[in-house]
Amino acid sequence: MASDAWTIQKRAPLRNDSVLKEENVPEIGCLSIVVLGASGDLAKKKTFPALYNLYRQGFLQSHEVYIFGYARTKISDEELRDRIRGYLVPSKNSAEGHEEDLSNFLQLIKYVCGSYDAEDGYQLLDKEIAEHEILRNSKEGSSRRLFYLALPPSVYPPVCKMIRKCCMNKSDLGGWTRIVVEKPFGRDLESAEQLSNQIGELFEESQIYRIDHYLGKELVQNLLVLRFANRFFMPLWNRDNIDNIQIVFREDFGTDGRGGYFDQYGIIRDIIQNHLLQVLCLVAMEKPVSLKPEHVRDEKVKVLQCVVPIKDEEVVLGQYEGYLEDPTVPDGSYTPTFATMVLRIHNERWEGVPFILKAGKALNSKKAEIRVQFKNVPGDIFRSNKQGRNEFVIRLQPSEAMYMKLIVKQPGLKMSTVQSEMDLSYAQRYQNITIPEAYERLILDTIRGDQQHFVRRDELKAAWEIFTPLLHRIDNGEFKSIPYKRGSRGPEEADKLLEKAGYVQTHGYIWIPPTL
Repeated sequence: MASDAWTIQKRAPLRNDSVLKEENVPEIGCLSIVVLGASGDLAKKKTFPALYNLYRQGFLQSHEVYIFGYARTKISDEELRDRIRGYLVPSKNSAEGHEEDLSNFLQLIKYVCGSYDAEDGYQLLDKEIAEHEILRNSKEGSSRRLFYLALPPSVYPPVCKMIRKCCMNKSDLGGWTRIVVEKPFGRDLESAEQLSNQIGELFEESQIYRIDHYLGKELVQNLLVLRFANRFFMPLWNRDNIDNIQIVFREDFGTDGRGGYFDQYGIIRDIIQNHLLQVLCLVAMEKPVSLKPEHVRDEKVKVLQCVVPIKDEEVVLGQYEGYLEDPTVPDGSYTPTFATMVLRIHNERWEGVPFILKAGKALNSKKAEIRVQFKNVPGDIFRSNKQGRNEFVIRLQPSEAMYMKLIVKQPGLKMSTVQSEMDLSYAQRYQNITIPEAYERLILDTIRGDQQHFVRRDELKAAWEIFTPLLHRIDNGEFKSIPYKRGSRGPEEADKLLEKAGYVQTHGYIWIPPTL
């Protein structure tokens, strides 16, 4: 089974010695992974845990990989290891051998202190990497260097410049140099293009991996399989059968001390322009020629280019009560913590179908899901439309699941109908399989050179073209946020917008994840 690749057990290394002996096949050298911003939250909470899990599963081998942390903080190797130790925890199915694995993994980590915009630190980093490559008997030019920028986008240009100047793989004998950059990729179209130009002058597009961790989620990666490997979905997935599609992100907590950072971006830049729009691409795109990364990304760009300008009357913004009490948030900020908007795609498949993107903080639940609502049954002889429409729901997190809401006969002697579901809940169906974290998949993809689940430059540009006009109106104070209570559904105006867009809410039905 394909899923066996993710069960926790030791695997063969990424290199294949039998292949290396073949004539004219370049030798694959050792792998150096550099985490820039190693002392920050992203690195210790996401990057290092992902690397540890890849190590435990055998995708990173101790005889060929070394991990370098780089930051301005003056700490020792051991101090960095102590900082991240508490975040390196095994999954529920893989506790056995954890302590030994943890000790061995931490010994693969070395720390280098240096500035982000001066050569001295990068020259020292390059020296340390070179020593590791010599120790691993890698031929010059055959080694692999991966730089993960767990840093604010403002420092990407100087960091990339220093990497290019001081730390590149010295020649091309089968080795490579790649960089991973985190979102947000700019604040609008102009800043994103400026950032792309600055990085593009230093690296080829094939070397740049713009990471959006939503593209690494299990159910998001399942979207293409669901749509193009199942015959019964293919004729239904269009404007003739689907009334509306919702893509929803909800959090039940506020900014919690991160208000100063969040206020620079707001919910649209933080969630909708990247995470939810990427999901929209996979839901709405046409079938690619193949699963080659460029073929998939070509189709994503095409669907983005079909999105028409967002109408002001199809946008509702909100800000939860208490947001301005965060001391890190500027007084009088009108940055939205909630947004619901309708995107419309002008093409043959989706003309007239509203795509409703909704994201918010401090709401009444925490979840992310895709909700495909079908049209009413014509000639409804059971008069069941009043009980609710058919819906196909993909629950991205938590409690990953796919379920179809449909009308069935109520058990008993009476001919009456009730809404129920066909349910594929992952915790029940795949009890002994550990679902990998998104960052694990995506870091492994960067090592393998697979860019399918990363954002291409023209894709990034097309995404910003959709949202920049609206964002500028918000930044200029032309679009006000509506206050809403913590723990609510958000502004009532958002529910009214959903109703106006055609969404029919089912009353009295609640999906309950099945128990084991």
